[in-house]
Amino acid sequence: MVSVYDLKPRFQNLLRPLCGALARAGITANQVTVGAAVLSIVEGAAISFTQGARWALLALPLVLLVRMALNAIDGMLAREFGQKSRLGAILNELGDVVSDTALYLPFAAIPGFVPLAVALVVLIAVIGEMTGVVAVQVGACRRYDGPMGKSDRALWFALLAAVIAAKPGLARLSWIYLAAVGGLGLLTIVNRARAASKEDAP
Repeated sequence: MVSVYDLKPRFQNLLRPLCGALARAGITANQVTVGAAVLSIVEGAAISFTQGARWALLALPLVLLVRMALNAIDGMLAREFGQKSRLGAILNELGDVVSDTALYLPFAAIPGFVPLAVALVVLIAVIGEMTGVVAVQVGACRRYDGPMGKSDRALWFALLAAVIAAKPGLARLSWIYLAAVGGLGLLTIVNRARAASKEDAP
């Protein structure tokens, strides 16, 4: 199924010169991973404490783009500059879950949003990522199947933030949008589980 994740190779090619510069400067993949999580926590706190102030919402698309770039860079540093480690793999998976939770759960504090709807979308996102990780335990590859992977969620929430920043009154209808995100998230869980179970099939 089509996913923003399919664009990752092109995005990595754009970032490769920067990645090389960071490696020469002594920046490690683990430092980049932790930096992405910290950035996400700061942005999420801004949205939560301001209850969705316009500036905080408009900052989200930029933060998500930077986070996406950092996620691509830490992977390239690990693979292409000999920085792979067990700690790095753990930080990478935990960092994604922490970042998603920190960035999206604060939408529950915005007037007009249904907190339960936001919480369910975040829970589904976490289960989706864990489904991808569990695939490794059954002998398959780490699954990134869509249609609602990490990059897709970033796009949907960036759009949501921009719309609410422009038209705060639409927040009361956000549950419809979140229901669609949640539904696609559930489909993602099913797709990843099926793909993992069939990966070694003849």
